[in-house]
Amino acid sequence: MIKIAITGPESTGKSTLAAQLAHHFGGAWVPEYARTYLESLGRPYQAPDLEAIARGQLALWQAEEKKGAPLLFLDTEMLVLKIWSEHAYDECAPFIQQQLRRQQVDLYLLMGIDLPWQPDPQREHPHLRQFFYDWYKRELELMGAPFVEIFGSADERLRHAIGAVAQVLHP
Repeated sequence: MIKIAITGPESTGKSTLAAQLAHHFGGAWVPEYARTYLESLGRPYQAPDLEAIARGQLALWQAEEKKGAPLLFLDTEMLVLKIWSEHAYDECAPFIQQQLRRQQVDLYLLMGIDLPWQPDPQREHPHLRQFFYDWYKRELELMGAPFVEIFGSADERLRHAIGAVAQVLHP
C-alpha cells in the first residue's frame, strides 16, 4: 500500500486535497479524526486529548488499511499532532513521538499558506501561518522524509499534487 500524507498548517486545504486525490486516483482516504473528536468534546481540549486524537486517527488508518486499497491518502498524521502538542504544551506525548517514528509514508504533500485563511471554530492561529509552515518543513527535513511543497490556487494545487503522486506511483 502506498501512503500519501497531506500535512501542513491550518486552513491550507488539506482535507479538500485529500478527498480530491483519492477521487482522482481511485484510492482511499482517511479524514481528520481531530475534527470529530473536538466537536463532541464539550470542553476545551487538554494535552491528554491529543494522544486520544492520535489513537483515534491511527484506528481510522488501520481500518482503512484492512480494506486493502493500493493507495491511501492521509488527511492529518502524527507530525500534525507532534507540532500541535509541542506548540500548545511545550511537550509531546511519547505515544505520538513513537508513532511518528513508525509512520511509513511514501510521500508528504506540504501545503503552502498562500490560500486565504478560512475561519473555523477549531482553528487557532491565523497570524502564525508562516511560523507553522517553516516548522513543518524543518521537521520533514529532519526526518529525511520525501516531501513536495504544494502552492497555488486550488486548481494549481490539485494539478501539482497529482503530478507528485504520479511520480511515486510511476517513478
